[in-house]
Amino acid sequence: MLSEADEGRARALRRMRGVALGLLVFAAIVFVLTHGKDGAWGYVNAASEAAMVGAVADWFAVTALFRHPLGLPIPHTAIIPKRKDSIGTSLEDFVTENFLTESNVRTRLESAQVPLRLGEWLQQPGNAQRVVSEAAPALAKGVASIKDDEVRHLLDQVLLPRLGREPVGPLVGHLLEGVVQDGSHHGLVDIGIRELHAWARDNEATITDIMGQRAPWWSPKWLDDTVTSRVHTEIVNWLADVRDDPHHSARQAIDNFLETLAHDLQHDEPTIAKAEAIKERFLEHPSVSNSMVSLWGSVQRAVVEALDDQDGALRARLAVALQDLGARVVSDAGLRESLDHRLADVVGYAVRTYGRELSTVISQTIDRWDGNEAAKRIELHVGRDLQFIRINGTVVGGLVGLLIHTVSQFL
Repeated sequence: MLSEADEGRARALRRMRGVALGLLVFAAIVFVLTHGKDGAWGYVNAASEAAMVGAVADWFAVTALFRHPLGLPIPHTAIIPKRKDSIGTSLEDFVTENFLTESNVRTRLESAQVPLRLGEWLQQPGNAQRVVSEAAPALAKGVASIKDDEVRHLLDQVLLPRLGREPVGPLVGHLLEGVVQDGSHHGLVDIGIRELHAWARDNEATITDIMGQRAPWWSPKWLDDTVTSRVHTEIVNWLADVRDDPHHSARQAIDNFLETLAHDLQHDEPTIAKAEAIKERFLEHPSVSNSMVSLWGSVQRAVVEALDDQDGALRARLAVALQDLGARVVSDAGLRESLDHRLADVVGYAVRTYGRELSTVISQTIDRWDGNEAAKRIELHVGRDLQFIRINGTVVGGLVGLLIHTVSQFL
């Protein structure tokens, strides 16, 4: 059954066939009416005769591409049904060598400016929300479809063994070194000292009781109470000084300790060995895998619920993030250039590596066609234009016949 587009092509083909056939019939009528007449009619008769010859010859040539003219098995006719496989292979080679080339794809991508157009589209009102609305349900289903057994298999067979093989000391040391250099740990130190000061201030009895238990047996209780109370006061005051002074020596000691630890984790073999031993004990503990699977389950449920909530914060944040990304792509020429280059690299690699496999769709599709079906499909697409060959053959044949008759008269 023909599609709507093919129905339109079939109607256009029938119209052009009618025009070409009409010219042939017209030439035949003129030939009959002017046959045997002299004078100017002789020129008309010669032109019409040659026009019929040209029309019939070109009709034969066009028809021979798709079928046997008049159903007669004339050699070298019905070319497409007989040679569809080789035609498909040749078309595949032509597309691969002239269209699916890395240079052509890169040139097209450069002129298309895909990142810029995508960024401008994301900036338009509602488009980012539309992307999130369309993608969120599919993403939620994809996340929900991941089973705990699959996560456990991934952890036990891939991730944890891989972590076990990778030395953790240099990696942690490098990360810690960057944290110390950037001062990113200062906020955490502030929280720790502030909480420690508050605990020491509010738990005097606990601190004095601990120190009292370590006092000598022969020391009088009033002396123990006086000493422990004084020590508690000094501890609280010292912690307050550390809390309030960003350049306190205790803070500097913490920085120095972290710097030394970061260096030793990267360069000191005993420290690296201790880090590896801690890592191995952690990874070999039977509860690690179960805990991570349980953690994944909690994260999975939270993500799915957030994605399913049409008015939720996650969807809103994703839409804002997409809009911000679009704005940045539009305003940042360097980012656009980088995205264009990376996109061209990816597509170029795909075409260079899989271009031949992609173009085999042409030959494989044509191979599946019946010969007559292939001829009909191709004729629907190019047959209308080929009818102009018949029309031109009729006109040119008539003009050539007129010229020959004129020259013969002079001779």
